[in-house]
Amino acid sequence: MPKANLYNAQGQAIGEVELSDRLFGVMGKAGTVHRAVVAQLAHLRQGTHDTKGRAEVRGGGRKPWRQKHTGRARQGSIRAPHWRKGGTVHGPTPRDYNPIVNKKERRLAFRTVLADKAENGALLVVNELNFPEIKTKHAATMLKAMGIENERVLVLLHEPNEVVYKSFRNLPNVLVRIAPAFALHEIIPARRVIATQQALAKMEEVWAQ
Repeated sequence: MPKANLYNAQGQAIGEVELSDRLFGVMGKAGTVHRAVVAQLAHLRQGTHDTKGRAEVRGGGRKPWRQKHTGRARQGSIRAPHWRKGGTVHGPTPRDYNPIVNKKERRLAFRTVLADKAENGALLVVNELNFPEIKTKHAATMLKAMGIENERVLVLLHEPNEVVYKSFRNLPNVLVRIAPAFALHEIIPARRVIATQQALAKMEEVWAQ
């Protein structure tokens, strides 16, 4: 059974905690993670971009000049693509960018990333994360005590906490999220993941099925 170091809110190590095999004991393929990340990033795109073709731009209802005997090239419309203010050729049109990734594959991708973090010692667990007041100094002191003050960190809470969120907000390279409402492209680049024990329980409830 995988294990992780357990800390308190001051960043002091107080022991170890056993991690769930169902959540941290499964290593899937890199392709599964890649497909899930691509799907999540594509889901952020609205797909509402649009350009007008020659049939949509205004004007150009009549032939600009007669077909023959003018000495000029024949033209059918002043709104053809090669004319100024003409229609766009092969421009973007509204579309759906969301690829289909089924639920089992998406859950496997999350378990794979979490298992990799735990195996490499990047997962740090805190028994309870709270500060007496909103102060960046409290968050910075905690990270310094853990020895990760200069690393990219993802903090996972089990419920919204304004004091913790605002204390971490001004620190560079620190991102606070509510588990399990975070994306794969947020946890993958994180060098360290700090999660509360309740957050791990919520992630197990959602993804370890």
